[in-house]
Amino acid sequence: MDEDTGEDRRDAIDGILDQWRRERPDMDLSGIGILGRLVQVSLVLGPIVEQVFIRHGLRSGEFDVLSALRRSGPPYTLIPSELSATLMMSRAGMTGRLDRLEAAGLVERSLDPDDRRSFRIILTEKGRQIIDATLTEHAANVARLVSCLTPEERQTLDRSLRSILHAID
Repeated sequence: MDEDTGEDRRDAIDGILDQWRRERPDMDLSGIGILGRLVQVSLVLGPIVEQVFIRHGLRSGEFDVLSALRRSGPPYTLIPSELSATLMMSRAGMTGRLDRLEAAGLVERSLDPDDRRSFRIILTEKGRQIIDATLTEHAANVARLVSCLTPEERQTLDRSLRSILHAID
């Protein structure tokens, strides 16, 4: 809403929808507007969010790995298949991330004493310090980015996006 006029502000998506409504008035285009805005928000916010990770020497995927280990609780250890499942990615894709994190001293690999064919990925103290600092800045950044929404709007948006994800899952 425009604070001065109380009217919804128009954006580029509105212009596209106006054109389609003129050309195809027979169609419900509301979903196109929603999806278009979701894509646009993702494209705009992605680099803003990524800058926090870069300041801490991380890539987005590396942040994800360190986050998964940190939130797993002490002893901050998971096996690669648990990490892959948690992050919804292939084990092959996980290997490159783990290699970079290990080289940076943020994680260690050790043989799994319960299954000598497998490794455990352990968050190092340095890794814990990096993820804690990064997460603190990331949470503040994201809070700032959504501060234009009221608490009720945030709850509604969160519920709505969750519903969409459940519907397509």
